[in-house]
Amino acid sequence: MRNIGVVNQKGGVGKTTTAVNLAVYMALLGRKVLLVDLDPQANATSGLGVEPAETGAAAVLLDGAAPRDELVRIENYGLDLLPAGEGLVAAAARLLEDPFRLRARLADLGNEYDFVLYDSPPSLGPLTLNVLAAAEGLVVPLQAEYYALEGIARLSETVARVRETLNPALRILGIVLTMFDGRTLLSQQVEQNAREHFGDKVFWTVIPRNVRLSEAPSYGQPIARHAPTSAGAQAYSRLAAEVIRRAEKT
Repeated sequence: MRNIGVVNQKGGVGKTTTAVNLAVYMALLGRKVLLVDLDPQANATSGLGVEPAETGAAAVLLDGAAPRDELVRIENYGLDLLPAGEGLVAAAARLLEDPFRLRARLADLGNEYDFVLYDSPPSLGPLTLNVLAAAEGLVVPLQAEYYALEGIARLSETVARVRETLNPALRILGIVLTMFDGRTLLSQQVEQNAREHFGDKVFWTVIPRNVRLSEAPSYGQPIARHAPTSAGAQAYSRLAAEVIRRAEKT
């Protein structure tokens, strides 16, 4: 499995934090990784210290730009980034009738990467639909709070419909609990319910609620650079290893 979408239609669940830090740690573990930022807010782009681009992903999707010409090399971590920017707002409108545009445009990259990770917008609009059509597996962040499981259930229904109509290869690679505080009964209950409902789809690694993780994006740094010994860094390192193991088995 090479193409992995990081998807959740709900905002504020740690989706972009997961996409950025997974990409970094998978690269640090020796894999060749491309991170594609498809969120017009461009948080994955700025989180790696790159200025949001009017070209980047929007130019690839709208103007036929060659993907290689739009990539930014993130030398410190050994990965490539296809940056986002406000131009993706226009792209979303154009993609309403073309859910396969992303897959077709990035096919030019061939098999140059071990993994291509897609950070999708926090919605089930045209950009996210393009991610679902391009990806083989999904990593789904699940915030440790009430009602979170309902959102995962809705996403599971969407994945089932996409499998039937657009992408038979799509499946949920795993669900990762985020903003987890093991001292609270709420987090414990959410974890228990998630494991009862989804079984081994839930990664063993959980991402703790961590101040260092929260502040890292404001410095334009992943947690591996901002606070490499923090609990958040250790958790994402373990998660990256777990994602690689699962993905390389398929």
